Amino acid sequence: MKKTIKDFDLKDKKVIIRVDFNVPIKDGVITDDNRIKQSLETINYAIDKGAKVILMSHLGRIKKSDDLKKNSLCLVSVRLSQLLNKNVIFVGETRGEKLESLINNMHSGDILLMENTRYEDLDGKKESSNDEKLGKYWASLGDIFINDAFGTTHRAHASNVGIASNLPNGIGFLIEKELQKIDEQIKNPKRPFIVILGGAKVSDKIGVIKNLVNIADYILIGGGMAFTFLKASGIEIGASLLDEENISFCKEVLDKYLDKIVLPIDVVTATSLSDTKTRTCFINEIKPNEMGLDIGPQTVDLFKQYLSDAKTVVWNGTLGVAEYKLFEKGTKDICEILESTSANVIVGGGDTAGAVIKMGYENKFYHISTGGGASLALLENSDLPGISVIDEKE
Repeated sequence: MKKTIKDFDLKDKKVIIRVDFNVPIKDGVITDDNRIKQSLETINYAIDKGAKVILMSHLGRIKKSDDLKKNSLCLVSVRLSQLLNKNVIFVGETRGEKLESLINNMHSGDILLMENTRYEDLDGKKESSNDEKLGKYWASLGDIFINDAFGTTHRAHASNVGIASNLPNGIGFLIEKELQKIDEQIKNPKRPFIVILGGAKVSDKIGVIKNLVNIADYILIGGGMAFTFLKASGIEIGASLLDEENISFCKEVLDKYLDKIVLPIDVVTATSLSDTKTRTCFINEIKPNEMGLDIGPQTVDLFKQYLSDAKTVVWNGTLGVAEYKLFEKGTKDICEILESTSANVIVGGGDTAGAVIKMGYENKFYHISTGGGASLALLENSDLPGISVIDEKE
């Protein structure tokens, strides 16, 4: 079992907390502050225990100098200050004398947020490549390191693995909750255990399918990835999304686990995402110039038959192009069905979590993960470097 923030005496200690403030920003406005809110429990605990709290996070990707301004964490510091009802010191730098001086002059209970860790990617991807010197430098700024950024735990970066390798360390409440709720449900699921997989590509879910097909009672497949499975089963899919490289994988899964895999029987089609003339048809009636963009009502009814009696449900990937109003109904219908069940429903992070929250189901399910890639890695039973590096309890 990993050490947690509760295993340390934090009083008067400089505690570096890696959080995940990678929030969507449009026209200077944070459009979804869920990830900031999810970090508050750990931050407040550290403040209450008298720590000097140093926060680190990434935001977006930094590939060129034009990316710096639009991905500054300054806006996040304002929102965090509002949520905490407490002043947050923002430093628009990731290293240097100003940062060091402000940290050294902190008092117990103070909070400081550093600039976007990926600013260090502009010159040689030092953050994303887990540059050893950068990890040691950031570690030198604190006494204890707490990782609470679940969304980055599947990556080895200087701001998680790099710092943890050089300081006493533990995990925060958010990561602890993610591990308990996802890991424990998969290892000891109440049955029937149903997995719902959507999203665009089969390639993103190969590891999940390989792992969960042996554990789940059924896997319901929708979204863009369903069309590669349909193609593998001999159905013409028109201009629908196709992951050609993985047709053979899909065929192999269908041949071996046909009794476990449930595919759509009807779809909502259009000639393009901007085409408002949609059509609902059976999957063998898709025209050559049409693409399937959402599951149809009969597929929803089919999925409902499996979900109604479910006791554990893991869902990763929207069932249509849910960011478009015309193609969100399938995903929304499944939300309604799941809300009416007694199942422990775990929603993977990323686009799935965003869609579910946007549709008003934020507090309706057992757990909505804050990490897309990280939750996938857990579902695959893959290593999470940002957690593996954390010290075990004695």
